[in-house]
Amino acid sequence: MPDSQPQPPRSSSSPSGSPGRDDGALLLCGARLTDGRTVDVRLSGGRIEAVGTAGSLGGGTRARGARVDLTGYLLLPAPAEPHAHADTALSADAGGPVSHDPRDVQRRATEAALLQLGHGATAARAHVRVGDVQGLGALRAVLRARRALRGLVELTTVAMPRVLTGVAGADGLAMLRDALKMGACVVGGCPDADPDPAGYVEAVLEVASEHGCPVDLHTDAADPARLARLAAMAGGLRPGVTIGPCAGLARLPADLAARTADQLAAAGVTVACLPQGGCGGVEGRGTAPVRLLRAAGVRVAAGSGALRDVSNPVGRGDPLEAAYLLASCHGLSPEDAYDAVSASARAALGLPPVRVEAGFPAELLAVRGVRLADALSLGYSRIVVHGGRVVARTSAVREYGNSAVTTERGLPRQGRGEIS
Repeated sequence: MPDSQPQPPRSSSSPSGSPGRDDGALLLCGARLTDGRTVDVRLSGGRIEAVGTAGSLGGGTRARGARVDLTGYLLLPAPAEPHAHADTALSADAGGPVSHDPRDVQRRATEAALLQLGHGATAARAHVRVGDVQGLGALRAVLRARRALRGLVELTTVAMPRVLTGVAGADGLAMLRDALKMGACVVGGCPDADPDPAGYVEAVLEVASEHGCPVDLHTDAADPARLARLAAMAGGLRPGVTIGPCAGLARLPADLAARTADQLAAAGVTVACLPQGGCGGVEGRGTAPVRLLRAAGVRVAAGSGALRDVSNPVGRGDPLEAAYLLASCHGLSPEDAYDAVSASARAALGLPPVRVEAGFPAELLAVRGVRLADALSLGYSRIVVHGGRVVARTSAVREYGNSAVTTERGLPRQGRGEIS
């Protein structure tokens, strides 16, 4: 199985499509699509230039650039991570309070982004606390990580102040505006933690309107009246409002939850659920009622939440695991589950759509398997394409002991080695 520690992609002049190669053109050969076709896909200038039947794009005067053999792989639009916590990620083993030293935050944020990139997420939204002990130091560190990761993964930041109302709220508002000037591009926070949740939401929406920013709020959504007010205030706000993880909706009576879902749909609010576990922004655990929300017309994206911090010391940050859980535990089809971590997650982040068709952004994930269900259950080997180039590769080989069971019955094997 692959090592758990992410490794930065290395540059290579090999024609095999190794991570780091960027000569402007890349040919993905023999990939299988979810509709069953086997195709070649030519990438150029960060976009999909052409898609043709297998073998149709490899010859003639158009043959150029590197090639990647995707025989045995399923080619998908790349996932996106709509709900990460870069400032606290990978801090579970610290043995004490989480360090807010900017060097530690930058290192953790970089490592976390690379880990998630290895899983396939070529874009991520990182929620970062501002104010209190960390001031703007944690945000500054994550922004440094963002710059260092440019070309590998698209990382955006959400500024999360603790309190925005009352006397203490004045400092929070000032810190929030400073965070946006510094480079945060989404206004966020946790209204449930403020003495005046409605006032908190009003303040966030006002600042977002001033700066033309999206909004992304943490809430358990256990209070339907509070959520109705949020939906009423958020309706029509552009470029949009996301809330999550909303696990409290699943604990409401069915009729009340359905009414609330209708209100969110009417307001155009996106819900980012966390099927892999909660995060430090809210107290509740569980997963939002994804089928009810989707039936009401709410866009549902799925994120990872805590990544090996005190909220979830075993968090994996794997979008395919999030999709697997939506399919296995929450009744979504594999297609709808993958949509939550790909198309819907990209839409929540304000990113353009991706399809394996000419003209679309070359943001792709190749996973070993034949069908989407295979990818969600056993998708260990992965090749990640961002901006038209391979930026991460994970290879998994499973071997079995040499015995009559495995050798005589013709059971499937991966790799040729033997276990001694």
